[in-house]
Amino acid sequence: MKVLVTGGAGYIGSHVVRHLLESGHEVVVYDNLSTGHAWAVGDAELIEADLADQERLRSVLQAGKFDGVLHFAAHIVVPESVSHPVKYYANNTRNTLNLLECCQEAGVRYFVFSSTAAVYGIPDTASVAEDAPLQPINPYGASKMMSERMLMDLGAASDLRYVSLRYFNVAGADPEGRQGQATPDATHLIKVACQAATGQRGGITVFGTDYDTADGTCERDYIHVEDLASAHVRALDYLEQGGESQVLNCGYGCAYSVLQVLEAVKRVSGVDFEVHYGERREGDPPALMADAGRIRKVLGWQPKYDNLDQIVADALAWERHCLSRGLL
Repeated sequence: MKVLVTGGAGYIGSHVVRHLLESGHEVVVYDNLSTGHAWAVGDAELIEADLADQERLRSVLQAGKFDGVLHFAAHIVVPESVSHPVKYYANNTRNTLNLLECCQEAGVRYFVFSSTAAVYGIPDTASVAEDAPLQPINPYGASKMMSERMLMDLGAASDLRYVSLRYFNVAGADPEGRQGQATPDATHLIKVACQAATGQRGGITVFGTDYDTADGTCERDYIHVEDLASAHVRALDYLEQGGESQVLNCGYGCAYSVLQVLEAVKRVSGVDFEVHYGERREGDPPALMADAGRIRKVLGWQPKYDNLDQIVADALAWERHCLSRGLL
């Protein structure tokens, strides 16, 4: 198929672009490069443009005659969304509306949406399934929930079929060192901890030690970016084969606390970096873990990297690779 990938020069999008190319799809990336990198798209065509430029977006979709769109472009930092909510609703929600409108006009048939477990807020159960109530506690989650609703309504009113993938915590890098997270000022825990282990930071701060969890720190379900990328290709193939629209969790169904992750990074790296303790951040739920049964059943998806030490080792190798090449 011919597909347009918005945000395809970013961390997750670029891994998906590589998987799509390796699967034989024709890929065009649409990215404003605000947090992405041109080198990350590999052999895919890159159009440097913003989703807010609806006329440019419309012309690209009309001319390209794309079968499908995979939509990654978004702001993703939870604390920033709390302090700058309009920025998040403008980019994550309004720009998604721009994209959906242009997709409808261009006759795009398939849509794969990069959503988030933040739509669940603070769930009532330790493991959250797709039919759980959506009650986001921060503007980031709310902005994605609104986009999901727009996509659902457009799907009901047209021939567009979609898969919304609700990510849990994404980490790691391509085991072969071709790609990884190179986002400026990244806030992802494993990325930040690996930066501390490689001397790029003086240490790391744990935000909150008084949560209602086993050790008082937040617990999250971490998924390797390579497994997440493969889920996107499977989702696109599923739609092309006639599959109905779906909402699917992307996680492993096991959670690790902040302290457990830091112990893993120290163990794998052999570096005992400094850990500081601070107050809670606004918008952080105590625990989030995926009930990931549906994605395995619907897409036949089987993860290959379901191991915290493997995730950490690949993330750490990427940091060292970038330092040696001057990419960060």
